[in-house]
Amino acid sequence: MRFDRVIKRLATWRGTIDRRTYAAVGAALIAVKYGLDRALAAAFGRTWSYVDYWSPSAYAVDELPAGERGFFVALLALAIPFALVGLSLTIRRLRDAGLPLALVALFFVPVVNLVFFVVLSLAPPRAAGGPERPPAVRASRALPRSRFASALAGIVLTALLGVALAALATEGLENYGWGLFVGLPFCLGLLSVLVYGHDEPRSASSCVWVGVLATALSSVGLLLTGLEGAICLVMALPLSAPLAALGALTGYAIQRRDTRPFDTRPTLCGVALALPLLMGVEDGADRRPVAAPVTSSVVIDAPPEVVWRHVVSFSELPAAREAIFRTGIAYPIEARMEGRGVGAVRRCRFSTGDFVEPITVWDEPRLLRFSVRSQPPPMRELSPLGDVHPPHLDGFLRSRQGQFRLIRLRGGRTLLRGTTWYENRMWPAAYWRGWSDELIHRIHLRVLRHVEDLSERSVGARAPGNG
Repeated sequence: MRFDRVIKRLATWRGTIDRRTYAAVGAALIAVKYGLDRALAAAFGRTWSYVDYWSPSAYAVDELPAGERGFFVALLALAIPFALVGLSLTIRRLRDAGLPLALVALFFVPVVNLVFFVVLSLAPPRAAGGPERPPAVRASRALPRSRFASALAGIVLTALLGVALAALATEGLENYGWGLFVGLPFCLGLLSVLVYGHDEPRSASSCVWVGVLATALSSVGLLLTGLEGAICLVMALPLSAPLAALGALTGYAIQRRDTRPFDTRPTLCGVALALPLLMGVEDGADRRPVAAPVTSSVVIDAPPEVVWRHVVSFSELPAAREAIFRTGIAYPIEARMEGRGVGAVRRCRFSTGDFVEPITVWDEPRLLRFSVRSQPPPMRELSPLGDVHPPHLDGFLRSRQGQFRLIRLRGGRTLLRGTTWYENRMWPAAYWRGWSDELIHRIHLRVLRHVEDLSERSVGARAPGNG
């Protein structure tokens, strides 16, 4: 076949494509694209791995360093033809399988698109003019047929699978990444609905309920087995619940086809096997997040010379009243300085232990900067089992350095800015940074407002601060 005809067949939006051709061509395109991207990265003096497709940079688009912009422009230009061909193949395979073309949107969802590729590679075709095969192929004689019993089976079976896969990711691989927080809830929603609708089509609303309840029951299982605490499960909820619903709606679209019923066993097995493989590939990637800064500030009605004394060390803070700190999130209690100048050590006592912070810049009364030699866990997890210690409490949220900058203002006032540079090794980075940035900001304000209070008392003034 001539090369131009091959290109024309790949790029067309018309017609259908069978599952074997779709799987073979799709896998080949993935391999070719990966090879080209590695070569492009090497030309720019960078490395490239599979997980870079999910998090190509630790920087936001508007924060990209000038040296990286050229690489990402070239990467985007290279991706466009592959994306167009991928969309064409996906639409034609959906048409061949008798599935809604709206599912093509999953092509753009990281991690989910790989699971969706497996699903489309296994979904049987829709025969023209009628059902593709004689009546019902039971997914398993062990699965019940009634609506309630099949829903219960879908919820319980996939919840057990979810606990097992979460244990593999966290305890086995110590990897809190895309596979765990994106792939797993989507797959739980998808698989639970495929079990639920294995004999007859179910409604969209009931499918969503089954998918979300399967994910919720899996979370309860993680809590009761001590694999995770309540706080992190709640923090993951805004991400996991919509993904579970998305997976459930995908399962709904599959089980309601005009060509039903069909054997769902290959799809169930394929997805269940693909996810741990995906987690393993992600774990094998060498990636380190960039230390991100968080800055908070207050205006203090006292000169920098007075404020400096209370920045260097401060007395014990009042008991934490903020609701967030009552959940177990670590909060500062007091700070003391051992020595003076560069090389001195600042010890900041938190509710979970001590930060040990060697001083690297001592510019009195303008700038105090320090590195972080050691630090305590970021929280105490809430659990019905008492004290649990999941792996993410050790090194997944790590402070690298911090500083206090004092800026003299008119009228004898001081602008005090506190900054922490930290790394978060949980992915998707943008989602988890949203949580950690806010928590660090709350910690900053607790310290800054205490320094504000001490400083203003020292000069006999009481003026409200501005955050």
